[in-house]
Amino acid sequence: MARINLLPWREEQRRERQRHFMSTLLMTAVMGIVLVFLGMSVFDQKIKHQQFRNEVIQKEISKLEIRIRKIEELERTRARLLSRKQVIERLQASRSMTVELLDNLAKSIPVGVTLTSIRQQGATLALVGTSQSNARVSAYLRELAQNDLFINTQLSVVRSAPNPATATEPYEFNIKVNLRPPKTAEEEDGFDNLEQGGLQ
Repeated sequence: MARINLLPWREEQRRERQRHFMSTLLMTAVMGIVLVFLGMSVFDQKIKHQQFRNEVIQKEISKLEIRIRKIEELERTRARLLSRKQVIERLQASRSMTVELLDNLAKSIPVGVTLTSIRQQGATLALVGTSQSNARVSAYLRELAQNDLFINTQLSVVRSAPNPATATEPYEFNIKVNLRPPKTAEEEDGFDNLEQGGLQ
């Protein structure tokens, strides 16, 4: 004899499917939340790591900036020392140049010429004096031109003096001459080395 199931099995099957769907949905939601949390944790760790690297880089940049400032200060100090060294060298050269100038002026004055005034403005000398004749002035110009200390010798004025100081020197003259630049310590060292090399 056939058995007939009179229970509402379709409704029971539908409820079973709904329970299965809900449990699947709940598991999916839980897995989604877990994955989101894990993703956030990973990104948070990466952000913290990058922030740590940025802090390290910033510290190194600060150290380098301090070193750069020290180097710039050293460069300024070096420039000041070099400037002082050059000033001292110029003073030493001009000190020896003064002695050399007076010596050369004394040696270059020919007989019959008298200097009454010597003025120096920078590297230019203005020589004022009296002479017995124009020929004596020309001889003096030649002496100055042949001297290594003087360059660009120029005769400005030579004329009969309106009120000569002495009867033996009735002419007055005005000469402008430039001094050669003083040698630096490096040039003098190079010249000394050249001489030593030539002697050997």
